[in-house]
Amino acid sequence: MLQIWGLILVYGLITQSLAQLEAIPVDPVGVLGPVQSLTPPDLLSGLSDGLTKGLHNSNMLGILRNLPIMDILQTGRGSSGGLLGGLLPKVSSLVPGLQNILSISVTNPVLLELGLEQSPDGHRLFVTIPLGMVLELKTLLIDDLLKVDVKLNITVELIAVRGKDGKIHLVIGDCKHDPGSLKISLLERVAPILVQQLVDRVTGTLIKNLPQLLQKEVCPLVNEVLSGLDVTLVHDVADLLIRGLSLNVKV
Repeated sequence: MLQIWGLILVYGLITQSLAQLEAIPVDPVGVLGPVQSLTPPDLLSGLSDGLTKGLHNSNMLGILRNLPIMDILQTGRGSSGGLLGGLLPKVSSLVPGLQNILSISVTNPVLLELGLEQSPDGHRLFVTIPLGMVLELKTLLIDDLLKVDVKLNITVELIAVRGKDGKIHLVIGDCKHDPGSLKISLLERVAPILVQQLVDRVTGTLIKNLPQLLQKEVCPLVNEVLSGLDVTLVHDVADLLIRGLSLNVKV
């Protein structure tokens, strides 16, 4: 009889202990292990912020401000005699020495919000880098500065590759300007006919040569910035790309 009551007592203690254990909250991270630190939207936001910050820290705006615009106009790559050797001699008979008083400076360089777009196959990510600046053109033909607004996008293709060591890396596949994004317009005023001819020649020369100049300056900088991004962030983005998984691009 005592043995029966002993068994009943032990069973009761066990039941009470189990109930207490069930009442204790369990940390799911401890049970299931570590979870993915960032969701795809977080990855994209982190990548966009990292690239933007890196470009600013790498003096992107300073590079734009110091673009050798006058060199383009003087050499006139792709045009006969260049701008200064083409149009200006024709009008210098009206205003002697005009070729020596033209100056162009870059002001208000801006890096606008980056755009991200995933390829249909899911293995590539395109980063759009919108750039803007104002060119101030000074000539004795008029007293005021002529201001020309310039906007252009550089598109960078990011590809995930697996190295010989088995590690996944994010690399640049292609980097070029978007021809349809180039916008050049005169700000604030309508120029006299003679000045308008000068502006048109400046614009034409810039259309031919400025995209390649920006591409030459920006693309190596992007590669440098990419190599300096957070290793975990880059790995997580590359891992999703190499598997062709959607990044839910909304940036």
